Amino acid sequence: MATRTDAPTRREQILREAARLFAERGFHGVGVDEIGAAVGISGPGLYRHFPGKDAMLAELLVGISGQLLTGARRRLAEADGDPAETVLDSLIEGHIDFAIDDRPLITLHDRELDRLRDSDRKLVRQLQRQYVELWVEALRALYPGLAEPAARSAVHSVFGLLNSTPHLGRPGSLPGRAATGELLHRMARGAFAAAADA
Repeated sequence: MATRTDAPTRREQILREAARLFAERGFHGVGVDEIGAAVGISGPGLYRHFPGKDAMLAELLVGISGQLLTGARRRLAEADGDPAETVLDSLIEGHIDFAIDDRPLITLHDRELDRLRDSDRKLVRQLQRQYVELWVEALRALYPGLAEPAARSAVHSVFGLLNSTPHLGRPGSLPGRAATGELLHRMARGAFAAAADA
């Protein structure tokens, strides 16, 4: 994810450019030569890093699902003992970082998940279910009267809201990263409060 501060490896550069190109033109609209050119190596040179485009797609989609889950677990561990509101805010902030910084991966997930092998698609879904359950638990800690099915629906709805960033316009047309993040955070908290009041 974009929270790394050290220089990306060649493999990470390839994945970043593959995600961008796949999101812009679709998985089948991009060849290995174009991905290679985007990172300054020959198309066949990509095969030193990945067996093919399918492997890149799988690593991108399984990878981001795993990173979101790992990041959420880390945030929960760091917030252990904090008020429930702080815990939920931390999860929201982590997802907003992803939604703003990794917009091509959201588009890629929406359009290309069905292109994964069954085993990879099942792994993505498994990681996502675990991620959702962390949110459901945090949400119900803040709003104990919220039934589990309603909490799960609210979490999925907020993910839809936060993951709408690819539709907000070009990165330069947004009001700025901080302002966008603050707006998304307020909207997410408002949606959760509305679900609890229903």
